[in-house]
Amino acid sequence: MKVTRRLVITVASAVVVVAVAGGAVLTLNHHSPTPRAAATHSAPATPTPTPTPYSAPAAATIAALPEAKYNAVIPGLVAVAAGSDLHPATAVDKIATDAPLYGDDRSKPVARFAAKNFLGQPSVIVPLRTDGDWTLVMTPSRQTLPSKDPSAPAQSAAWIRTSLLSQVQTLTRHIVVSVGAQTVSIVDDKGKAVSTFAAGVGASGTSTPTGVIGYMEARYLDPAQNQTVYPIGLTSLHSTAADEPYTGHDGGLIGIHYEAVHSGNISHGCVRLDGPSITALDQLPLGTSVLIEK
Repeated sequence: MKVTRRLVITVASAVVVVAVAGGAVLTLNHHSPTPRAAATHSAPATPTPTPTPYSAPAAATIAALPEAKYNAVIPGLVAVAAGSDLHPATAVDKIATDAPLYGDDRSKPVARFAAKNFLGQPSVIVPLRTDGDWTLVMTPSRQTLPSKDPSAPAQSAAWIRTSLLSQVQTLTRHIVVSVGAQTVSIVDDKGKAVSTFAAGVGASGTSTPTGVIGYMEARYLDPAQNQTVYPIGLTSLHSTAADEPYTGHDGGLIGIHYEAVHSGNISHGCVRLDGPSITALDQLPLGTSVLIEK
């Protein structure tokens, strides 16, 4: 906290009284440049309050919290604003058990990150930054819906205790989707594109969000969506154009998946690729950052 000192000068006849830091008062005689101390009774300094030590919630309390999963909407989460200074993650973490998540005030848990995702696989945790005992991580959930707020973010985040995280993977590459160029690139840690593929992106009215960062949270085959050969790459990002662009119940998720027609503005916000391109992306670990540019 920055303390501001105030200099108060009172002129009465030939005497100037100057208040200085620490509560002392110096009286300057107009006929003499030598200051002399004058008695004062200053109020004692207000002590700095001691921060309340962190107390972990009980297991039952954590279990009762809403799960930050792909189709959840949790207002207490932190919005990751579009156009932020986006930096790809360099590591992927895991948690041993379900962990409480906190909003910006870090005072009361607002959700829980499940140790296993909707597929029953270990959840990948992707940090944005660490602040001592706390780490801000991206979540698979929404913070709000486009129907409720036109500026609803595509990505949410939350604070978690740093001690609960264990690193499982170092990342040296990330994915960049260019909506304008209609391409998907695999980019190394020097910023060089090592592979680039043609892609189909969102159509008018169901555009793919841009200026955002998320991560690859899962891969799975889904016969219901005619995906039986090439796994769907599910990102943590959500549509900012509509609550459910595909009129389903998937939370408006942005996926990267195979389609025979994979060029132009043709999707509900997802990114379409051909088979070999999907196979190349499958070599990247879960937790890999996904940046979507204009």
